Amino acid sequence: MTLIRSTIRILIPLNKQSEALEILGSVCDQTQFEPHCVTCRLYRGVDDGRAILVETFWTSEEEMRRHLQSQAYHRVLLVIEMAEEPPEIRFDTIAHTSGVETIEEARNR
Repeated sequence: MTLIRSTIRILIPLNKQSEALEILGSVCDQTQFEPHCVTCRLYRGVDDGRAILVETFWTSEEEMRRHLQSQAYHRVLLVIEMAEEPPEIRFDTIAHTSGVETIEEARNR
């Protein structure tokens, strides 16, 4: 199964962090129940306290694009406007994934 990983990394001023996290948390809560969304996660940076990362996995490019056109995603774009710098935005297509078996295989060689 092919997955699409969407990531947005933004640097939000500390005085706007709680507002940004509240908005993005609400969007993630809503997004994870959309058709073909595997998960939506929200992370804060350890190395840079201003950094926020939104990561979403999709099993359908069409559904992902529908989400990008949604009102919920419009709220993400509003948070991006709060950023101190241009965001890092990526869409990665993943054709194959593996887990702990890869570590075991490498360690047993």
